[in-house]
Amino acid sequence: MNWQNTEAETEKLKFIGDWLKNEFDFSDLCRRYGISRKTGYKLINRYKEEGERALRPRSHAPHHHPNATSYEKKEYLIALKHRYPKWGPEKLRDWLLLNKSNENWPAASTIGDILKKHDLVKSRKYRKRVVPHTNPFAECNAPNHIWSADFKGQFRVGEPYCYPLTISDNYSRYLLTCEGLLGPRLKETMIGFKKAFIAYGLPNVIRTDNGQPFAGMGIGALTSLSIWWIKLGIMPERIEPGHPEQNGRHERMHRTLKEAVASPPKTNFVDQQRSFDKFRHEYNHERPHQSLGGKRPADIYKSSQRTYFDNVPEITYPADFEIRKIRSNGEIQWFSKKYYVSELLYGEPIGLKMIDDRRAILHFSKLKLGLIDAREDKINRP
Repeated sequence: MNWQNTEAETEKLKFIGDWLKNEFDFSDLCRRYGISRKTGYKLINRYKEEGERALRPRSHAPHHHPNATSYEKKEYLIALKHRYPKWGPEKLRDWLLLNKSNENWPAASTIGDILKKHDLVKSRKYRKRVVPHTNPFAECNAPNHIWSADFKGQFRVGEPYCYPLTISDNYSRYLLTCEGLLGPRLKETMIGFKKAFIAYGLPNVIRTDNGQPFAGMGIGALTSLSIWWIKLGIMPERIEPGHPEQNGRHERMHRTLKEAVASPPKTNFVDQQRSFDKFRHEYNHERPHQSLGGKRPADIYKSSQRTYFDNVPEITYPADFEIRKIRSNGEIQWFSKKYYVSELLYGEPIGLKMIDDRRAILHFSKLKLGLIDAREDKINRP
């Protein structure tokens, strides 16, 4: 009988009892119990030193772990978690590799175990996720190619509501703007974008949802804001209604923002803006991103080479376009007929790219507004 059964302690006790009786030769005694002489002597020596306690089951875990995390590193990890309570093990490890690269740090799973033992992390509930409808970021291959903008869901700051205007660079995840406004109003929104343009230059594209002041109900979904962007050489791009995943990088940032600055919010706008500014600095300069290979947005982002200018030049078109200017009532005249375009474009030149003798593609700069058809006497929207 060997020791690897459920009654090992009982068998060891019998072995010691038979040895104490001295009725058997030691080799015969070991053979009777199915163990080697080495194992028998080991048990007898333990019994001489510890008594019956030597017969109890023992842990096979090693007494020394050469790769075990030191006490000092565990304390540093705990302090770092208190400094960044919203960060998980992987993000903490990325930060350590960036800022303490001269030391060997444990794997993210080990960091998670250390934090769990100190009740510093909560198990995340499993959530079923819908497969994304599309991948609108395939062409985003450099900073300032595409910016995303939105108003984070409003929340009360004291008595008034706060509407955070957020603007981010899709390639680097750099958070360009996070400013609390009293509402999604045109004037304040344009001021917010102007600050971003002055500080970081102009992007190629700005992607938004379909709400005001980003998009309207008229032709081309134009608003005064998007018209201003187009005149600056920026193309407005809108996600499909009901598909926030098409602006997924920006939406993911919003979730992090909400956890950091709105749970709970401050009691006044001044303190709330300080909280936004602190979050923006941490998000850009301290927080590593897995999607960036553990780098920070500030490590990747560079300002645009296209600078902002107040004096916007008039839009021009190729030589083969016909030009019409929008009248005060929002109309143009073509083939002796009047066609309504938009009053927002009053005074702006519209380009018509001829398809045949009675049809043309209607352009405002590079934005296609629709197909103007003199035979049907109407403008067909895309």
